[in-house]
Amino acid sequence: MKIGFIGYGSMAEALASKWVEKHSLFIGGRNREKAEKLAKKLGKAVEFGSEKEAASFGDVVVLATPHEAVFDAIEAAGGSDAFAGKVLLDINNPVELSDFLAKSYDGVSLAEAIAKAVPNAHVVKAFNMCQAKVWQMNPPKFDDRLLVVMYCGDDEKAKQKIAVLIEDVGCEAKDIGDLKYSRMLEPAAAIVIKLLFSGHGTYTVLNLIQPEV
Repeated sequence: MKIGFIGYGSMAEALASKWVEKHSLFIGGRNREKAEKLAKKLGKAVEFGSEKEAASFGDVVVLATPHEAVFDAIEAAGGSDAFAGKVLLDINNPVELSDFLAKSYDGVSLAEAIAKAVPNAHVVKAFNMCQAKVWQMNPPKFDDRLLVVMYCGDDEKAKQKIAVLIEDVGCEAKDIGDLKYSRMLEPAAAIVIKLLFSGHGTYTVLNLIQPEV
């Protein structure tokens, strides 16, 4: 796959480091020097440049900015038309640190609000429930159980691509349904974030325990 990242922070680095061996990557953002720094750290001829170039490059485009910057990043990448036909992976958590509650966008999730802003893209929500160091684990495993990554979206082919990327990180992919179920994933992540800020360890996660597996 060709994967364009809009953002170059710890989450982008953690995920890109797991995908660089199997996929073609592009790191994009408003600060070209930071994009270049991460691209060179990843190696393997990873390309870098602007948000617009990242959106143009990727069959899958990862929104890896802070949640407050998501819609500005979409505009910087060229707006809705820049994402037409692409898989848009939302890994963000719209959590207010003042009360650790997930923000609502007129009654819907951030992922759904993104889908409204880019109606011709295929938005999938995933990778939002752990912090970056968990994705650096090889593999992410807890109590001898692989981490189960829940994801959701409205397009089956788009979700199949994200399932492959989840497995490439070393996790088990679990489809929980349509994009509307991101209204469950974002508050679930808020629980983890609250625990982390309350002093719990870096590798605090909510995992799905499946006795039948």
